[in-house]
Amino acid sequence: MTIPLFSSNYPHFQPGPATLLPTPERVGALHQYTGRDVRIAFIDAGFYPHPDLHGRILMHVDASTQHVIEQVGDFEITDLSWHGQMTSVIACGDGKKSDGKYRGIASRAQLILVKVSTPRGHIKEADILRGLRWVFDTHQRLNIRIVNISVGGDEVSTDPDHPLHRTVRKLVQAGVTVVVAAGNRHADYLLPPASAAEGITIGGVDDNNSHDCQEWKSYHHNYGAGYDGLHKPELLANAAWIASPIMPNSMVDREARWLAPLLSQPDEKHLRRLLIEGHADLGLQPEEIQNGHIESVYQRLQQRLHAHKIIDLHHQHVDGTSVAAPIVTSVIAQMLEANPRLTPAEIRAILTVTATPLQGIPQSHQGAGLINASAAVQTALSKST
Repeated sequence: MTIPLFSSNYPHFQPGPATLLPTPERVGALHQYTGRDVRIAFIDAGFYPHPDLHGRILMHVDASTQHVIEQVGDFEITDLSWHGQMTSVIACGDGKKSDGKYRGIASRAQLILVKVSTPRGHIKEADILRGLRWVFDTHQRLNIRIVNISVGGDEVSTDPDHPLHRTVRKLVQAGVTVVVAAGNRHADYLLPPASAAEGITIGGVDDNNSHDCQEWKSYHHNYGAGYDGLHKPELLANAAWIASPIMPNSMVDREARWLAPLLSQPDEKHLRRLLIEGHADLGLQPEEIQNGHIESVYQRLQQRLHAHKIIDLHHQHVDGTSVAAPIVTSVIAQMLEANPRLTPAEIRAILTVTATPLQGIPQSHQGAGLINASAAVQTALSKST
């Protein structure tokens, strides 16, 4: 029997150890800055206390109803928790589950996690607003310096007094930098809070898992104007093929336990034993494996590896401006570590002046261009003297 050669589906995959580029390497981040002690609020659908965040979650806030609850211990986990786990760990994970390989750029930042999905699993403008208002009311008490918003509103608005626009403006005026995902529909419009003039709206780049800029292209992000009529997004960041933790105890986690070892190309004996042990989680019948029909299940296993975007036992790759925004947030945390006196206006100016314009993408779609992490932090540091 010919043993099937299983493969992941990200670009430039090679059999053996994972070849997916870590986020700090993708953006050229300076390793000596980790966002140490900088406090970031994440507004998202839900969260999971992932091991890569251990000891740095200062508070979980359940803003899913009018009765906002501050929690410093255990909190409820739902199917929507994976999204906030993704954004928070990509920005701030310390890489514990990957031996440091897939750590975030702000791996020593402290986090405040604000859940805004309703008990029915909806996220409307009123829910985002409730979470944002809580951040504004508590930012001084908790010393919050950055807010990451990877969720979007309901309808286009050019009203400067739209409640989300007004709350973002108040936060920025109070000294809190607000970073917002642009959206993923490749549409010529932005939804609040991405259309807030004072926020930093982030579009995306697909780098094809490569350092070769000839392989880079624009991601299918939204673009348009803020309520002040000026073009957005202000900046681009990597938005594809990004390593993210698999949600513990999820269906993907159960399957990844058996699927991930296939990428190391086991021999026939090991492969058969692996599939027999994991047949229930994988939805296989024992006779399919025991009777010498491993070839008949190969295609299904390969499809599952690709569908779950498996990198290794604990990680899958993800995409979207929901991913790009926390990458920018993590670089801002580095900037504030280097120079805690920076204002939101100064942070915006540094990010845009140091960004790299990309060829072949209209300026209205990319703003100042692709974030240059090292130049942004070095410029921030130079202004501290």
